[in-house]
Amino acid sequence: MVNRARSRLAFGSALLGVLCAAAGRGFGAANDTAPGCALCHEQAPQLLKSVHAGLSCDTCHEGHEKYPHAAGIPKPECTNCHPDQAGDYASGVHGQARSTGSAGRPDCGKCHGSAHEMLPPKSQTFRAAVPDTCGMCHFEIAQQFRASVHGQALARGITQAPLCTDCHDEHKILKHTNAASPVFQANIRNTCGSCHGDVRLTRKFRMAADRLVTFDASFHGLAAKAGSQTVANCASCHGVHNILPSSDPKSTIHANNLPKTCGQCHAGAGTRFAISQVHLTEGRAAPGVRWVRRFYLWLIPVTLGLMLIHNAGDWIRKLLRARFRGGVAGDRGEMAGETGELQMLPLERVLHAVLGVSFLTLAWTGFALKYPDQWWARPLLLLEGAQSVRSLIHRSAAMIFLAAAVMHVVSLIVSRRLRQHWKALLPQRNDVREALAGFAHSLGLGPEAPVHSSYSYVEKAEYWALIWGTVVMAATGLMLWANNIALKLFPKIWLDVATVIHFYEAILAGGAIVIWHFYSTVFDPDAYPLDTAFLTGFSVKRESTHSTEHSTGQAHAGPEPQAGAQKDAGGGLEQTE
Repeated sequence: MVNRARSRLAFGSALLGVLCAAAGRGFGAANDTAPGCALCHEQAPQLLKSVHAGLSCDTCHEGHEKYPHAAGIPKPECTNCHPDQAGDYASGVHGQARSTGSAGRPDCGKCHGSAHEMLPPKSQTFRAAVPDTCGMCHFEIAQQFRASVHGQALARGITQAPLCTDCHDEHKILKHTNAASPVFQANIRNTCGSCHGDVRLTRKFRMAADRLVTFDASFHGLAAKAGSQTVANCASCHGVHNILPSSDPKSTIHANNLPKTCGQCHAGAGTRFAISQVHLTEGRAAPGVRWVRRFYLWLIPVTLGLMLIHNAGDWIRKLLRARFRGGVAGDRGEMAGETGELQMLPLERVLHAVLGVSFLTLAWTGFALKYPDQWWARPLLLLEGAQSVRSLIHRSAAMIFLAAAVMHVVSLIVSRRLRQHWKALLPQRNDVREALAGFAHSLGLGPEAPVHSSYSYVEKAEYWALIWGTVVMAATGLMLWANNIALKLFPKIWLDVATVIHFYEAILAGGAIVIWHFYSTVFDPDAYPLDTAFLTGFSVKRESTHSTEHSTGQAHAGPEPQAGAQKDAGGGLEQTE
């Protein structure tokens, strides 16, 4: 009887082993509940609902095909199947902390749960649980997030609302001071823009679709694009985890809180006048901004267009005269250095050189802020960092330019010779007649060249445009430079208007220099290849007739006519900090 009982027990054990082994092999098939493993392991039903439901047991649990299982088989590692995620985790703050012995730092299981119960990361249930998961360690931050617009949207079931992992990344979580982190100050714009710059998302959730565009067009956006690491970004104004709508009294961008928010960078901003709209749009800009913009969008093409027509007609007529009438391009004759009259005195030539160099520097550094992606702006961007080198160069050039302008005024006061020289540029009654006659001749409406004064409408227009441009650009540029004071004393709309004027005036001045001044001193057939008055004081041109001033014996060189500082005041202080 004892032997029979022993035989039955051995047979039963063997049968159980066979069943378990068969169950193990059967459970290896995808989506097969295979009761074999389930007889001993209660995880089988849970596994069918997890992200690993399509995997067999032996995919992770190698060496368990036989029963009883061999002793000492190590537990499976997530890194075996997920090497990329493991590498990201190891380089992140959690992995680095864990590698130094901080066992309390989260690992795969703490964030994803058991491998048998792990939910798909894109499922609504998993995404909804992310703030609670992160909140196990970051409790206060999780509380702020839940109260924010993003947390409230998630609570309403909007699974596309951004979560911790959308901003900080999933496995490669880096410190915000790391340049590779999505929440590094230079990357904030792109991180926020992944949602607020997505047309489909803005339409679906009825969000303002212009927030990224208007930020990029602002000084903050332009400076950030140019490489500034200190300029304000989205988080500087809207907050980090505690982002609330502007209608919420607790919001950092609520009207009552804007002085404090903007005051972080601009001390005293909004303390006297309320801070107006920040994200300026083309259609919703303040009336003052719209009027100024419309004025310049009319003025610039008309002014530059008339200059282009005038000079093109003059060039064609002179070219035809030289080519088909057997003459020279103009009444050039001998070099003016031998027979001509002095056009620019030594001090005027020095001031002209200073104005020319400072103007070109202002134009380069000013437009580099507006168009940082252009090839000619890139050398400046290489120097950007914690300190804005572009801004420093721009402001230095502005001070040099203004110093030259002041020196010009002082020289007129203290020097009788320079003052007499300058009188030739005072407007006269016949200037309008000469301008109309000259323009008509350029259009081919007059067979003979009109009579020009020694300093005609060409030189006078350049000089007085220089005066106008200097005043406008200096006033708006200084206001933009002293933006903290301006925001404290004036409404913000003043700065918005000054920004628009500064930019469009720079375009007008730069275009006038290229079309009007360079033609007069370089491309005019009477001066080509170069009018050397700014070097020698004598022009290679010779006027066909003389003016009333000449007949009375007055000297002929204006402070910067003919040779070129005209309009040099325009274009360069645009959108300075």
